[in-house]
Amino acid sequence: MTAPLWLFIWIMFMAFAVRRLILYLHVFQQEEYDAPRFLKWVVTTGSFDKRLSLWVASLLVIMMFFAHLQGWVAVAIVGGLFISAAWRERNPLKDAKKKLVLTARAKRILAIAIIYAGALGLVFAFLYLHPIYWLIPIQAMPLMLALAVWTLAPQEAFVQRRYWREAHEKLGRLEPKVIGITGSFGKTSAKHILSHVLEAASTGLATPGSVNTPMGITRIVRERLKPEHRYFIAEMGAYGPGSIERLCQLAPPDMAIVTAIGVAHYERFKTLDTVASTKFELAEAAVARGGKVIVAEDVLTHAPARAFAERHPDAMIVCGTGDTCDLRIVETSQTKDGLMLQVAWQGADFVLYVPLFGEHQLTNIAVVFAAACTHGIDPEAIVLALKTTPPIAHRFEVKPGPNGSVLIDDAYNSNPQGFASALAALDILVEPDGKRILATPGMVELGTAHDDEHARLGEIAAAHVDVLLAIAPERIESFVAAFDAHKAESAETHRFTEFSEANDWISDNTASGDAVLLENDLPDLYERRLQI
Repeated sequence: MTAPLWLFIWIMFMAFAVRRLILYLHVFQQEEYDAPRFLKWVVTTGSFDKRLSLWVASLLVIMMFFAHLQGWVAVAIVGGLFISAAWRERNPLKDAKKKLVLTARAKRILAIAIIYAGALGLVFAFLYLHPIYWLIPIQAMPLMLALAVWTLAPQEAFVQRRYWREAHEKLGRLEPKVIGITGSFGKTSAKHILSHVLEAASTGLATPGSVNTPMGITRIVRERLKPEHRYFIAEMGAYGPGSIERLCQLAPPDMAIVTAIGVAHYERFKTLDTVASTKFELAEAAVARGGKVIVAEDVLTHAPARAFAERHPDAMIVCGTGDTCDLRIVETSQTKDGLMLQVAWQGADFVLYVPLFGEHQLTNIAVVFAAACTHGIDPEAIVLALKTTPPIAHRFEVKPGPNGSVLIDDAYNSNPQGFASALAALDILVEPDGKRILATPGMVELGTAHDDEHARLGEIAAAHVDVLLAIAPERIESFVAAFDAHKAESAETHRFTEFSEANDWISDNTASGDAVLLENDLPDLYERRLQI
């Protein structure tokens, strides 16, 4: 092949490769640059190239009947197919619910992947292989990103170790009281409420949003922690055994809070005992520093938690409804204005009014009250602070909806307990003549519990929902089937491909008095399959 021809097809291929790599990088970023998890997603979802590969394979068939389609003609056709595919590719920098963010790390990964793709394309172009062989580099794009991450791993590890060390030393130098919060669910809400309460007494810092990874916490400490911060609340996420222990080495906790043990993220742990053991890595670290461990009563139903409590009874503060709880929830109620709970603590009763919704928040409020009291805050000051707790964005956030309806925005994430609590709240927030509307794509990361949990919640939903808007219903067939089997005769079920379609239905069909629950909003990698 002459130089112009192989250079032409290589340039066309690179135009395709860059666009395709950007598309895959969007998913890779949402998978936290975990190469095995990303490649598993590609395989399990079938998110490999189909359209372009089909056209290239079709060219082979055509060439069998038209002998003149050889040499430069075939090259030109393949090149045209590459540029056409590049032009048709979706741009996740603009077209996505959670858009691709070209961070410094993302740029490094993309640059190395482009180099690898370019080298592979050069080999195929220079050797002038039959067009059918171009299927190999076409399908290799996900692997290019994985190879890029593996190539950069030593550099990334070096940078991360340096940043980690700087953050750790800063915490040691400034000495804020570190409060670690973990749990299968509820940790972000508990952090939000506790941070608000502690602000009434002193200046502190909490990790924002759902930042709970080593590098996320490292960045917040390096960039935002100041000498005037007397406490630091760190949400600690668990991504496998040992992960919280690692976070505790970064930010040694003076107090530990464990909100819940459940099937959220079950696929990472396989058993609830493994979940409990991992969460209690935080408790072990706090006790090692002479700190207290505050837990929800239900946490102690799991053997690793009970074993810890038996070893460290003096360190434990248990919150729940049981008579033996250190903080006992005596009475609760949910109204259109929020939650009320009466608690007994150290021989006195306190009535807590909190303008939040969802019965799943009751335990979060209880552990926050106990934590703040243990932190040295006057209980009456805590009572006053709780009355002004701001809503948590996209976590059971109650706000005006379309056409005079009430919107319950619980779109950030979902777990079985929170889902059930949100369903019950529909009955409270709907007006007598209104409809109870649920829009949901279901839950993720439940592993083997996926179908059973969705079936259970589908049956519960049937008692609280008049209209089900099922998004990507093929993911939650057990939920839809259970709802349809148990729903009232007048209840409706509508199916949509994406959340945006359900939102359009809500805008067109709701009325004053309706209550609308948005339960979870899946990221693009779950809801939107790559159309390639």
